[in-house]
Amino acid sequence: MTTRLVLVSHAPTAAVRRAAFPLDEPLDEHGRADAGTAAGTLPRHDAVLCAPARRCVETAVALGLDPTVDDGLRDGDLGRWAGLTLDRVAADEPEAVAAWLTDPAAAPHGGESLHDLLARTGDWLRDLPVATRTVVAVTHPMVIRALLVTAIAATPASFWRIDIPPLTRTVLRGGGDRWTLRSSAEPLGTARD
Repeated sequence: MTTRLVLVSHAPTAAVRRAAFPLDEPLDEHGRADAGTAAGTLPRHDAVLCAPARRCVETAVALGLDPTVDDGLRDGDLGRWAGLTLDRVAADEPEAVAAWLTDPAAAPHGGESLHDLLARTGDWLRDLPVATRTVVAVTHPMVIRALLVTAIAATPASFWRIDIPPLTRTVLRGGGDRWTLRSSAEPLGTARD
């Protein structure tokens, strides 16, 4: 049996709008309204999962979903950079940011390296039960990018070349070690699959 995995990027937060590394913040007013507007636009599904972060749970609820929290969908750990803007970190620690963006094993923030994120999310994808036909998973752009890199067997450098805006869906089909990218970063409500 083939599983259709519909990955939904959470709605905007204040950190997203400031280009800041996120904390566990709620959706902002506009993000909540946008998610509410997109309610009912996802395909019929057999299961709904979401990352444990408040912004993911709130997005799922605003979309009219009843999610099961799945720790495997948690955001990448950005350590001491959480809450800071990329511009500030780049100004204060340019070498650290350069290492983070070019060396998949680097974790200058004290959190999770890109290699660690790819391994963790890759394990989650391989272990997803294939008996479930359609799964909706509300999670973070970092996690969706990592899952895409794994699904299409891309290199870690590809991670930084994938754009996943808020409130978009990316669809994978497959199971185990065989996944196919069906669509990527479509705004919710624009396409039915």
